[in-house]
Amino acid sequence: MQDGNVTTPFGRRPMTFASLTHQTAVGRVKTGRAVDKWKVFRDASEARELLGLQDRTLAVLHALLSFHPESELRQGGKLIVFPSNALLVQRAHGIAGATLRRHLALLVETGLIIRKDSANGKRYARRDNAGEIGTAFGFDLSPLLSRSDELALLAQQVASDRAAFRHAKEDLTICRRNVRKLISAAIGEGAPGEWAGFEEAYVTVLSHMTRSPSLDEIRKILRELTLLQEEILKRLQQLDNTENLSTSDAHNEHHLQDSKPESPNESEHAARSEMVRRPDQASLRPTLPLKAFPLELVLRACPQIISYAPGQEIRRWRELVEAGIIVRSMLGITTSTYQSACDTMGTENAATIVACILERSEQISSPGAYLRDLTTRTRRGEFSLGPMITALLRQRGGGLPSSPVAQPRTS
Repeated sequence: MQDGNVTTPFGRRPMTFASLTHQTAVGRVKTGRAVDKWKVFRDASEARELLGLQDRTLAVLHALLSFHPESELRQGGKLIVFPSNALLVQRAHGIAGATLRRHLALLVETGLIIRKDSANGKRYARRDNAGEIGTAFGFDLSPLLSRSDELALLAQQVASDRAAFRHAKEDLTICRRNVRKLISAAIGEGAPGEWAGFEEAYVTVLSHMTRSPSLDEIRKILRELTLLQEEILKRLQQLDNTENLSTSDAHNEHHLQDSKPESPNESEHAARSEMVRRPDQASLRPTLPLKAFPLELVLRACPQIISYAPGQEIRRWRELVEAGIIVRSMLGITTSTYQSACDTMGTENAATIVACILERSEQISSPGAYLRDLTTRTRRGEFSLGPMITALLRQRGGGLPSSPVAQPRTS
């Protein structure tokens, strides 16, 4: 996001429609709402690319939050901070004054803070006779409170995209290795065919990949390499049916063993032959799927999560997953921990476990560590959701709510 022209001595920019919309949304914060300010900051940091923020912008936001005396941003609280530029520069690691003003303007433009200017543009607070702050002029942090759910969802989206990118790169690496080994094995075995053409096609596909590829670019190249691998496998299958390639493999292997029993090329030759016979072995990944429980049963055991869903009702799994992301942020579970759970258990099961943790939040001192432990146990095949759901249902006496899937709104 490019910076616009400074329009006043105080570095203000013209009001944009986006920032005006965020300011209007501040008045619609749920009564009694409170969020940990540093959890919101971590979510904004995770989503910085989607928000158009830079590292120094986040340093300025961190400095502003440090001037808020409480650990929570609370609806109805005093959320205006009024530090001088000199103090902000000090807490923002000594950045230049012009840089500070530019990044303050960027925070306003993206709707994360609101300027509350006095008549002369200064930042200060008026105090009553008891020394309590009455009216303050400076930067209003209310948008961070009103947008905390949105920031949590954006942070989870970034984590999901990062995981998808990582998995796509892993799949591409495996496919590249498979194609390379298939071609090398076929050439090494003297199999008839246009293997030079396959080699050229392989190099051509990879030449289209840039130094820093995007997810779409990696997926496109993966599709092309997968088609090439299928062509090679089809050709090898034809040779196997017509020329009995496996017999030739065994003869060549026996010849190598007789001539050079300790040759370092022997294991490489065997690996190539094995790849011809079982090309897809390397791409197999062990999975440990958990049993999926009906949504109605999950909500019967974990009704508290319903109040965190849009409209305070859950009718589909997607709505439970969205509520789980918001609760994840509220419980202090990091995006990386939650994404790891999603990758291991599946998003629906991960959201179900977060709902269970919410029900037992008074007994669980560290929800993040607890979820990490369950994720590790799931990978080892030692965890099942059944006992957890059953225990919560038993604690609730086995009674059924009048509407387990969609609860009425509460004030």
